[in-house]
Order: sequence, then structure tokens, then C-alpha cells
Amino acid sequence: MKQNGYIFDIKRYSINDGPGIRTTIFFKGCPLNCWWCHNPESQRKLPEEFSGCSLRWNFSPDENEKDMIGSAASVADIMEVIQKDIPFYDQSKGGVTFSGGEPLLQHEFLTSLSIECRKRDIHTAVDTSGYADISIFKSIAPLTDLFLYDLKLISEKLHIDYSGVSNKIILDNLSYLTDSGKKVIIRIPIIPGITSSDENILNIIDFISGLKTIEGVSLLPFHKTGYTKYEKMNKINKLPLIEPPSEEYMIELKDQFTQAGFNTGIGG
Repeated sequence: MKQNGYIFDIKRYSINDGPGIRTTIFFKGCPLNCWWCHNPESQRKLPEEFSGCSLRWNFSPDENEKDMIGSAASVADIMEVIQKDIPFYDQSKGGVTFSGGEPLLQHEFLTSLSIECRKRDIHTAVDTSGYADISIFKSIAPLTDLFLYDLKLISEKLHIDYSGVSNKIILDNLSYLTDSGKKVIIRIPIIPGITSSDENILNIIDFISGLKTIEGVSLLPFHKTGYTKYEKMNKINKLPLIEPPSEEYMIELKDQFTQAGFNTGIGG
């Protein structure tokens, strides 16, 4: 199993990436290209120059890499950080969350880390877009306690338009996980004028209502925190004029999912 991979950040004492206090490991690389991505530095798998970025975890002692976003890391490197937080997991029923980017894009590295967490009885969560071969899900599912599963658009055409890939494999993998009895929290980015349409919301509710092991729904309102990153990285921001959804709308949306029978939260 692969013992090295690429990450771009580690967030300790996180309370928004699963139950309890968590350590979130952000993997580099993503197969999607979502218009609203607030972590453009996560998209490429390899490290890249990003001067002045505050989201950086670099294991390299080389001063020449101080303006690089992303770092090669070994399983031992990551586990050394994780093990420091075990007392917090024990007190809060927390654990480790593997996020990104898309952690399944580095599935061998993810598997090695998950095995080491299993040895230490550490709760693991995988935050995923769902876009990976079914064989990868079959391999990682037994090592994962909880999946944080992004669900953006039910329309395949719109999903291709706004994320660059079909959502068929995403919906199929979600069905596989819940049919297998895995615990899943659905995460829905609420992007005004794109994912927030009445049709899309109703279609999502209809789809997940037929699934067995949905632990809850997290509604993630669009925000502008990634805008400065696009400027620094000379990348095109495809949604420069969109404003975040109102608090009133988010509450109405939460009520809609709650009435449909789901334990629903805003953010996280």
C-alpha cells in the first residue's frame, strides 16, 4: 500500500467535519472543477506556487518551498500529527476526517492512513464528492466509519455544466454505500441560481428519501472566502457576482429538509 501522498492543509481541533473534535487532513487533487470551489489550491494533485497563502501545511524543511501550496507527506508524518490529538477524540467522541480536494483520488495513500487509524481505534470520516470508481468505495468503506457525501445537482446535464463531470457514478456510489449500511451525512452546497432551484432541492429530497442510512443533511451556504485565492493563483473566478444566500432562505431550506424527515443543519 502507498506510504506517501500529497496534502495541502491539516486542520486540528475541527468541529465542522464530523462528530466531536477532529483532525481534518486535506488531500491535494480533485477530479471535479466546480464553479463555486472555494479551495482552488486543492484542484491540482501536485504542489504549486501560491505566495502568501495562509492555508499551508508543508513538511519540507526547504526554505525555497515556503511559497508552495501542497506538500509531499508520508503516512508516518500524518500519523504523528493525528496521534497528538487522540486525547481530544477520546473526550469528545471525535476522530479524523480525510477531506480535499478529493481524498479518493489518492486512494492507496488514504487506505494506508485509514488502516493505521483502525489500529489505534480512531473514528474515521471521508469527505468525498463521490466521484470515484466503485471498486475504490468497496475497498475504503470497511475502513470508514462515516462518509460526508457531497450532493450538488441531480440533473446530469447541469452537473456536467457546473462541475465538469457526470453525476451518474456519484449517485450510484451513494446508493451503494447506503445499501451497504454505511453511515452517510449528505452535504449540499447552496449556490444561488444553480443548486438552490426548487426543482433541484425537490429532486435531492426525493432521491435521498429512498436511501437507508442517511444520518443527516448539512446545508452549506455559498461564501466568498475563496475569491482572493483565485486572484493570487491567476485563476478564473466563474462566479464573481453571486452573493451568499440569505439567512432567512437557509432557515426555510432547513425547515424543508426537516419536514422531509432529515436531521438537518446549516454549515458544517
